[in-house]
Amino acid sequence: MLILGIIVFGMVIGALAQLIIGGKNMWSIDWGLAIVAGVVGSFIGGLLISLLSGDGLDFRASGIIGSIVGALIVTGGWIWYKKRSPAN
Repeated sequence: MLILGIIVFGMVIGALAQLIIGGKNMWSIDWGLAIVAGVVGSFIGGLLISLLSGDGLDFRASGIIGSIVGALIVTGGWIWYKKRSPAN
């Protein structure tokens, strides 16, 4: 049940990050990217919050704000990478 909750939370946070960043079609959400960006972004956001607060490299629950910041970083990096790579 915890795994399902983490995936759903990541999906919601990732979708929110895509809506904040925008893109070509603001209302079209890539759900695969949303899940990955949300889950990975939560870890990145948690790590950044831990480093900024002086806790070192301890992974802690970063909360919603840290998760959104991490998801924005992951989503922005993915969009930058896709724009940079040659079109197929």
